[in-house]
Amino acid sequence: MLGFEGFLAMKASDLRDKTPDQLDDELVKLKKEQFNLRFQAATGQMENTARVRHVRREIARIKTVLREKQAASA
Repeated sequence: MLGFEGFLAMKASDLRDKTPDQLDDELVKLKKEQFNLRFQAATGQMENTARVRHVRREIARIKTVLREKQAASA
């Protein structure tokens, strides 16, 4: 599903099908991308400013699903 910004949006329901390890890997990947986007913004090289918002929300979505899985297993 394409989101408003034209990016491939991950639904929370799709994330719930993944294992915690897969979610952790995805979280690390997105955190690295967020770091790189911050540098691009600081140096004035950012082409798509909407990507920052999209990545931030994806990170929040993954953290939410991870927390749900932790609460369910406890």
